[in-house]
Amino acid sequence: MAARTKEAQRAELHKIIWRIANDLRGSIDGWDFKSYVLGILFYRFISENLTAYLNRLEREADNADFDYVKLSDKDAEFGRKDTVDEKGFYILPSELFVNVRKRAAIDENLNETLARVFKNIEGSALGSDSEDDLKGLFDDLDVNSAKLGNTVPRRNEKLVKLLNAIGDLDLGSEFTDHTIDAFGDAYEYLMTMYASSAGKSGGEFFTPQEVSELLARITVVGKTAVNKVYDPACGSGSLLLKFAKVLGKDNVRQGFYGQEINLTTYNLARINMFLHDVNYEKFDIEHGDTLLEPAHWDDEPFEAIVSNPPYSINWEGDANPLLINDPRYSPAGVLAPKSKADLAFTMHMLSWLAVNGTAAIVEFPGALYRSGAEKKIRQYLIDNNYVDTVIQLPPDLFFGTTIATCILVLKKSKKDSSVLFIDASSEFTRLGNKNKLTGDHQQKILGAFTARVDVDHFAKLASHGDIKANDYNLSVSSFVESQDTREAVDITELNTEIAQIVTRQQELREQIDAIVTDLEGSQ
Repeated sequence: MAARTKEAQRAELHKIIWRIANDLRGSIDGWDFKSYVLGILFYRFISENLTAYLNRLEREADNADFDYVKLSDKDAEFGRKDTVDEKGFYILPSELFVNVRKRAAIDENLNETLARVFKNIEGSALGSDSEDDLKGLFDDLDVNSAKLGNTVPRRNEKLVKLLNAIGDLDLGSEFTDHTIDAFGDAYEYLMTMYASSAGKSGGEFFTPQEVSELLARITVVGKTAVNKVYDPACGSGSLLLKFAKVLGKDNVRQGFYGQEINLTTYNLARINMFLHDVNYEKFDIEHGDTLLEPAHWDDEPFEAIVSNPPYSINWEGDANPLLINDPRYSPAGVLAPKSKADLAFTMHMLSWLAVNGTAAIVEFPGALYRSGAEKKIRQYLIDNNYVDTVIQLPPDLFFGTTIATCILVLKKSKKDSSVLFIDASSEFTRLGNKNKLTGDHQQKILGAFTARVDVDHFAKLASHGDIKANDYNLSVSSFVESQDTREAVDITELNTEIAQIVTRQQELREQIDAIVTDLEGSQ
């Protein structure tokens, strides 16, 4: 398929998805309605994914006419255990998306049917290795919510429209014909649009795709594979999944790891993994507070860590005297302030970073220059040679904020003791109501990151002594001189022009005086 054709199809798909979302949501807030659109999209995906898998197995076993969709539920039970072991879930033929949709318009109890189906899908994983990966995935898809309508018939009417609209999306004639990213791309597009229109509530956990890609590429420079990737504040999982694009998901050998404190967003992250065809045994997304109750003690260290943690949020800090003994925070000898957890996340990631690994963290600017405990933590990071690069990003890249953030790159095995500062504040294109890092902008940043040499007004390699002399302030503007965009002035030419103006002014005054004298004489 030609790239242009693929892009045209993607644009058409996006247009249809957005029209569906707007047409069907009615009075429901767009940010709330996303759960219904994404939930039904997920239901269709796993139904088709399972069907394609079972059909392929049977047809390879010389059962050429096998079609799981047409099998009876009784006959389908024979394959349940083996399928759950492999795919992580099971869906009986009668409960597949295509069959439920076919009966939806005449099913007076459609809401109850869907509720039962979702419960059965989650229940199919009980007692298996995939139980935690499936548990609660449909919790935010409340088919009995009054938001869908005041009566059961009205709710079911909207559910029928949803099933038909999602079912009509052209995502390939056969599941195996999909670029696979048809589902994943649809998900990412919806999340981008919802986050854009939802303001802070939607944008606080969603990292724009081009920023996600830049972070992923920074952490794998010079590598074709990594052991595993990690995000301690993973949001909807978009940052982690960029490694599947950058390296290929099979080149993230042990899988994708993340933790998310918001329950709804945690569910979205797991759905996102499935929709990008990452099987359950290749991801481990956990729910909870990473700073106080990290879920992956037994899985660290990680070769690649990326994160866009929440900016300057409150945490227990020194209000909990036990935290200073936590091996993640104790090396710095001080805890991040209670009102600013930025560097607590940073210390956590450094602790879990592999010796040969790289961490790329989006930081709130204040964490790079504020005094007090944060300065002491920065001093620890610099004096122990963990800071590799600081990159100033343009303003207005992220949903929910216009602030210009930075990327802090950490390594445990640096080749020198210098820190590279990159001023990428002008590397953007204005698209719609947000700035965007294009491929060319990303490449320029990556080029400077890799070359690690001074570039006038863009990159500066600073020594440990330079940073110490700057009082451990890591603001990029302290090291990279801004370019003077004012036009150069020729002083000699300017003085000549001034002299000419003064002369002309004198001539005009003399002429005016002569006119006034003539007028007075004629009176």
